[in-house]
Amino acid sequence: MIDTHTHLYAEEFDEDRKEAIQRALDKGITEFYLPAIDSESHEKMLNLEMEYPNQIFSMMGLHPCYVKSESWEKELQIVKSYLNQRNFPAIGEIGIDLYWDKTTLDIQIKAFEQQIDWAIERDLPIVIHTRESFDETFEVLERKKHPKLRGIFHCFSGNLEQAKHALDLNFILGIGGVVTFKNGKIDQFLHEIPIDKIVLETDSPYLAPVPHRGKRNESSYLDLVVGKLVNIYNKDFSEIDRITSENAKRMFQ
Repeated sequence: MIDTHTHLYAEEFDEDRKEAIQRALDKGITEFYLPAIDSESHEKMLNLEMEYPNQIFSMMGLHPCYVKSESWEKELQIVKSYLNQRNFPAIGEIGIDLYWDKTTLDIQIKAFEQQIDWAIERDLPIVIHTRESFDETFEVLERKKHPKLRGIFHCFSGNLEQAKHALDLNFILGIGGVVTFKNGKIDQFLHEIPIDKIVLETDSPYLAPVPHRGKRNESSYLDLVVGKLVNIYNKDFSEIDRITSENAKRMFQ
């Protein structure tokens, strides 16, 4: 299994990070992809990648919740500097979040568009964070349409119409703990989305799947997401593991 989105460098893992990673490795998770947040966490993220060079891979980008009027341009220059220094498997997580702060929409869009331009220039996928902002996100993607523009709608929690719109724009869906929630709703239509258009993720330490909902999430819980997909797609565990892992490798490599 491949966890395409996990914040293993987050402070929630400071007490038992090595043990949490080992639990995931023991469950058969072979690769972990770390989305960037902002410059305050780059060092922790990149150091963790150095500790596990064959399993852990860092992305680079500026998270929309950290697009602040006083610092976003400087933060983007830091992102650009890293992109110029070395290779990354993706630019992320980037996008638009209107749950926490609607007042920054204009600069969130500017930051999102700038990072999309860099992804196209470098032929990299993007990993999109969208919260209460599907319409705004789609508007940007339609405006920026390009043969090289592709990526993952991380932690997809939209409806069927939005899922199909994402696929039409050359994106696939990141499926995590939400698929196990009673009120998550995506389990009701996910069978209509081809399995070669999804990847697995935890978004740990957030959004733990049932029966751990409300507690700290970790990558070892990815098997609970697969367990739900077994029922949705009527395929066995190893088949879902194989297909979603191939999808992830195709996207990132």
